[in-house]
Amino acid sequence: MSVRSFLTAPFRIFGSNRPIVTVVELQGPIGADARPGRGLSAYSVESSLKKAFKRKNSKAVVLAINSPGGAPTQARMIMARARGLAIETQLPVISFIEDVGASGGYLIALAGEEIIADPFAIVGSIGVVSAGFGFQDAIDKIGVERRVYTSGTNKVRLDPFRAEKEEDRQKLEGILEETHEIFIDLVKERRGDRITGPEEEVFSGDFFLAQKGKELGLIDEVGDLRQILKSRYGNDVKIKQISAQRAGLLGKLGAAISSGLVDAIAMRLASDDLRSRLGR
Repeated sequence: MSVRSFLTAPFRIFGSNRPIVTVVELQGPIGADARPGRGLSAYSVESSLKKAFKRKNSKAVVLAINSPGGAPTQARMIMARARGLAIETQLPVISFIEDVGASGGYLIALAGEEIIADPFAIVGSIGVVSAGFGFQDAIDKIGVERRVYTSGTNKVRLDPFRAEKEEDRQKLEGILEETHEIFIDLVKERRGDRITGPEEEVFSGDFFLAQKGKELGLIDEVGDLRQILKSRYGNDVKIKQISAQRAGLLGKLGAAISSGLVDAIAMRLASDDLRSRLGR
């Protein structure tokens, strides 16, 4: 036995054998420009996911999700990355929805072999939305002439400074329908026959409280994460949390003034909007 092995042996012998579950926090709106500690993107969560799945002696990885959604591409990439790491490490994945796991937030939750939600959580919203404004009358009133030159007949589709064309509206609605179908296929692939509710309700774009989500098959269990982990791994289970690393002090101040503050407001507004519809 080497000197190093001899010195560390007592600690291994008398050290803790408590089971470990790693919890990685995934919080905020989803968008390509998100950075660690400020919203969710494939880039911003990469380090946290790798740490969670590479932790030694971990029995499982929990994705603690609190997101109203956002960019579908980034949501799918995060989900796919978590699934890839799960396959690579052979660790079971549990998705836990805290306040809200809606739209893209729910898509990320599909990375788990099972989905658990807090009793007050909002889940679902399996749909796609696009919104904008038309300013053509406004620029006429203030006497502004807009000049646009293109080399393609459809290069300026959905220009907010021009009257909406029926063909443009149909084009956008077609893309939304295709995106919705991709989302539905992902849910069916991951949830399978656990989806028990009627498709016209489950995939309507509506959102639900956790218990209703369970009845529809969107989630598997409703409850408190810590208590559920204790019931599965014992009362002495050690829960290790991993949060996205934020920037230094100056970076934090800058983020609070700029996009960090915007992200916080967006997250609050999205959550408040969902809750206001429920009268909560």
